[in-house]
Amino acid sequence: MTNKTFSVAGTSTHNGITKIRFANDFVNRLKILYKNGHENVELIELGGEFTKAQVCQILMAHDKFQGEDQQGAIYDFVVRNCKDIKKEIEEKMFDNVSEDEVIQVTLEK
Repeated sequence: MTNKTFSVAGTSTHNGITKIRFANDFVNRLKILYKNGHENVELIELGGEFTKAQVCQILMAHDKFQGEDQQGAIYDFVVRNCKDIKKEIEEKMFDNVSEDEVIQVTLEK
C-alpha cells in the first residue's frame, strides 16, 4: 500500500456492491460516482490528509458509515489492503458481539 493521502472518503454502491471510495476533490468525486450510476453515495470531507489505513479507521467509527453494507465494505478493504491495522479493526468490530455470533459469521464466510 502506498503512503498517498486523501481528504475525502466514503462509500457508494454500484451494481449492488458497496465499496469504500477515496478522493481529494469532494465535488468532482461526487459527480463522477453519480454519472457512473452509483447509489447510496455517502462522502465526507476528512478535515485533513490521511492514508487509506487511517481513512478506514475514521470511517469505521463515523456515524454516517454504521450501515451493515458500509461496515462490511470498509472491513473487506482493510482485510485485503491494510494488514497492519486488520487486528485493531477486527477488535473494534467485534467489541459488542458475542463469541457465538463471531463464530457464526466466521463459519458463513
